[in-house]
Amino acid sequence: MRERISEVEAKGFQVIAIAPSKGTFIKQFLDQFGPFPFLIFGDPSRNAYKAMGHKTMPKWKLLAKAGFGFVTGQVKNFIPKNEMQKEFVMKSMKTQDVYIQGGTWLFSTEGKILWKHIDESPEDHAKIDDVLRQMGQF
Repeated sequence: MRERISEVEAKGFQVIAIAPSKGTFIKQFLDQFGPFPFLIFGDPSRNAYKAMGHKTMPKWKLLAKAGFGFVTGQVKNFIPKNEMQKEFVMKSMKTQDVYIQGGTWLFSTEGKILWKHIDESPEDHAKIDDVLRQMGQF
């Protein structure tokens, strides 16, 4: 999203990200991987995630997918080469809810849901071209 934020804004939308983490952890993430041209809010209790129907992938299934992807070469750059980023990712995997799946939602200015995509797995993110196409319908 951050690489194509100007296209999103040109369609009259804004991006707001919600992470299942506390603000202090989000700040650490931004220190390593930022900046981002949009706000990232924390939902450490996962109330928004649960209310919106997001799914938590079983630990065994996610670990099996990651292992298969790593062995077959389908998953690249899973662990960053940058030492500080690598350290942060390893810490995240031990202390954060990496099993909850995200999603993409489009809302009207009145808060009405226009479109949504709830991820079934880590590789099931909505593609930015599909999101932009959906935005063009409103």
